[in-house]
Amino acid sequence: MDDGPLTAAHRLDRTAGAPPAARAPRRILTVTDAWHPQVNGVVRTIEATDRELERAGHACEVITPLEFATVPCPGYREIRLSLLPYRRVARRIEECEPDAIHIATEGPLGQSARRYCVHHGLPFTTAYHTRFPQYLRAMFGVQERWVYRFLRWFHGPAWRVLTPTDEVERELAAWGIDHFARWTRGVDLDVFRPRGDPSPLVDGLAQPRFLYVGRVSVEKNIDAFLRLDLPGSKIVAGVGPALELLARRFPDTRFVGVLDRERLAQLYSSVDAFVFPSLTDTFGLVMLEALACGTPVAAFPVQGPVDVVGGSDAAALDTDLRRAALRALRIDRARCRAWAERYSWGAATEQFLAQQRWIRAGSADAAVARSA
Repeated sequence: MDDGPLTAAHRLDRTAGAPPAARAPRRILTVTDAWHPQVNGVVRTIEATDRELERAGHACEVITPLEFATVPCPGYREIRLSLLPYRRVARRIEECEPDAIHIATEGPLGQSARRYCVHHGLPFTTAYHTRFPQYLRAMFGVQERWVYRFLRWFHGPAWRVLTPTDEVERELAAWGIDHFARWTRGVDLDVFRPRGDPSPLVDGLAQPRFLYVGRVSVEKNIDAFLRLDLPGSKIVAGVGPALELLARRFPDTRFVGVLDRERLAQLYSSVDAFVFPSLTDTFGLVMLEALACGTPVAAFPVQGPVDVVGGSDAAALDTDLRRAALRALRIDRARCRAWAERYSWGAATEQFLAQQRWIRAGSADAAVARSA
């Protein structure tokens, strides 16, 4: 995993601090292995950030697996892995002529973009969205230290590794990745808001209604929610490799698949509590979406929930998830909305922009000349 000698442009002094947010319009290129039809925190974060950037007058482009021949990821067919993408990724970067490059994921597209940037001495940022060491351990029994070694290699040349919380930064620092900068998350308060009309997806379901939204996969610990002895009914929104198994094991649970944002907001508003059973998430955007719709959250007191709702009066955190779910039913829904209003995509996007290292000559940050 050696990239060989680094160029002078690549050996930029990280201690100099991030450049100020650009005021002139910029062209920002994001490279991601996670994209539609997946619906997850990575995809939502990129889309929300690009919306905010474009509102501010910047131009955004995204390189995604939709442009490449792909194969399904082993054990998770919904994730598509791009085949031999380097040449096309390189061509796309050159055609885009970006002012900044952000590599969102560590898959084949992310690795190709990283390779191009390192070879040409172009600065770039990365992000740590997914706790792959814990995910791969849960899915395939891979030892975490092997995955952290890969992460050190992948993120090492980045100008900054963008992280959502203190807990994520402490975790990465413990494994030798310490050139991080904060990039928190937000919620679209115009879309995710309390709705008056109940969702037709809850028709016939007894109250109280408990909801999970997200990837239906082993590492999400969904069965910990579905095994709970709770009154009323349970709903799961999302797809993933564990969907068929869980649907067979828990026939009384209503599985509703992937929903667009409007239908999802209506569903959040129609349930009594949102249950977030994951033990491995870096953040948990769905918790903010639920809160913005006035729905209280129940979760374990672990990384993600502690960072997003710890210390709030809008969630119940407990090592006993059943106890947390029942406590959440007593939370005032108005408090939930008020807590969600603390999180703005506009503010999060300002953080993102401020951490970019500008490429093109003449930009606000002593630019790095493009390679011929």
